[in-house]
Amino acid sequence: MTQEAYVSQGPLTTEAGAPVADNQNSETAGVGGPVLVQDQLLLEKLAHFNRERIPERVVHARGAGAYGTFTVTADVTKYTRAKFLSEIGKETEVFLRFSTVAGNLGAADAVRDPRGWAMKFYTEEGNYDLVGNNTPVFFIRDAIKFPDFIHTQKRDPYTGSQEADNVFDFWGLSPESTHQVTWLFGDRGIPASYRHMDGFGSHTFQWNNEDGEVFWVKYHFKTDQGIKNLTAEEAEILAGKDPDSHQRDLREAIERGEFPTWTAYVQIMPAADAATYRFNPFDLTKVWPHADYPLIEYGKLELNRNPENIFAEVEQSIFSPAHFVPGIGPSPDKMLQGRLFGYGDAHRYRVGINADQLPVNRPKATEARSHGRDGFLYDGRHGGAKNYEPNSFGGPFQTNRPLWQPFTDFTGATGNHPTPVHAEDNDFVQAGNLYRLMTEDEKERLVKNLANAISGVTRDDIAERAINNFRQADADFGKRLEVAVQALRG
Repeated sequence: MTQEAYVSQGPLTTEAGAPVADNQNSETAGVGGPVLVQDQLLLEKLAHFNRERIPERVVHARGAGAYGTFTVTADVTKYTRAKFLSEIGKETEVFLRFSTVAGNLGAADAVRDPRGWAMKFYTEEGNYDLVGNNTPVFFIRDAIKFPDFIHTQKRDPYTGSQEADNVFDFWGLSPESTHQVTWLFGDRGIPASYRHMDGFGSHTFQWNNEDGEVFWVKYHFKTDQGIKNLTAEEAEILAGKDPDSHQRDLREAIERGEFPTWTAYVQIMPAADAATYRFNPFDLTKVWPHADYPLIEYGKLELNRNPENIFAEVEQSIFSPAHFVPGIGPSPDKMLQGRLFGYGDAHRYRVGINADQLPVNRPKATEARSHGRDGFLYDGRHGGAKNYEPNSFGGPFQTNRPLWQPFTDFTGATGNHPTPVHAEDNDFVQAGNLYRLMTEDEKERLVKNLANAISGVTRDDIAERAINNFRQADADFGKRLEVAVQALRG
């Protein structure tokens, strides 16, 4: 919005709409006297200023967002009945928020950290949120470990800083993290910009068609700008010179009309394959090799409009993996199951119980019709309509058709069970496969990045345990890392 748009809007007012006579000088008891409590404009401004911030996200606090469109490019109706995917050429408005994971709201963009990929589709059947990362896997497979994991990435309760001891102590004791750590410390660990990285749903999700057939799917968004990354040395300089580098790059590219695009793909597994697939298909620390389930193109994503107000549209935007639409649903992925609760609960605390009705979050292609009432900042949108169901006053009614198909074939006693292990499952095989796919130069940079990080560990046992995970992934990987760490630690 240009400055000219603000000309001749009428007199400045208080929050209640009364005209302001003097916005330069507070009211005092005579010239040079103390300020009076009756100066309600002063008190209103100071009180509002003290409350201009809401609690930042515990994770993914640092982010940037943009609006755009998702266009269907291939027929996937035999796999899903979701209406926004119902025909080639169909467009749906989207809002996409990128973020780093561990940093706080004031952290730098160019750091070694996964990037969040939170995408809201404003569909005619309600909002569908796809909340993933720029990596196809994650550090852990069970949500019960998530608070502990994030505590290791955040500030130590004694030092107030992120500590290598905490980071590698947890990773060393959680061997399932080896695959994701190999990703993170490789060349793609520091994207050059949000435009030059891929996005993933990461989890396994359910698609179901009109006939009730179930398919397990994984989402991929491949950048059309090409993959570009920063070395550790380049990132260190950029983070110091321009902490806002990624946010600035995205905003300015859209302002120039260079709208970033991604080609959307999906991997599709028939439900019957899941039980005998060589890897547990619901384990977030694993990928499905493309040789087993190839990428199928189905859409194009374009970002083409910047938010007008960062606080209103980026900071107050909310995303939840539990926001599904008919034809799409969850899987038994234990990490996803925890996120179905965790994200919504975080936003109800952070933004408020009516956060879904803020402009950036409310449905745009349909209307929300619920019996949720009142609470902080309720706007009275329901008027005098009845607030219960069923009712005989014309209120909204249930459809009797679930959004997704039920899970089946689960037996046994309740209990704290580990994730089921399939034929080729272990915590190291895919990390080793990833390492062996790298070129010699890529391996050298990976080892250097990891060695620099592990060399900051103060205890020998923590360092050795961390190295041993990579040794089990690949003997050469572990040996190189051991030598590099010893050289740095003396």
